[in-house]
Amino acid sequence: MRSNLLCWEEPTLKPKLDSEITCPACGHKEVETMPEDACQYFYECKGCRALLKPKPGDCCVFCSYGDTPCPPIQLDQSCC
Repeated sequence: MRSNLLCWEEPTLKPKLDSEITCPACGHKEVETMPEDACQYFYECKGCRALLKPKPGDCCVFCSYGDTPCPPIQLDQSCC
């Protein structure tokens, strides 16, 4: 006799891809879309044109200056 067992799949978590990045030099805020498969090391502020790079210990500008960490960090994966 064959049983009718249901297989439950783990829900696939999707990271949030939008992050509001705040420039530490001028305070300008901009919502940006983060790449899903890479870290963004540089970001040019749209307010003052300052070139941002991650703080020591952070993998990308979104982890340093964004309101949402990058997708690999959100998913507890190793970052770039």
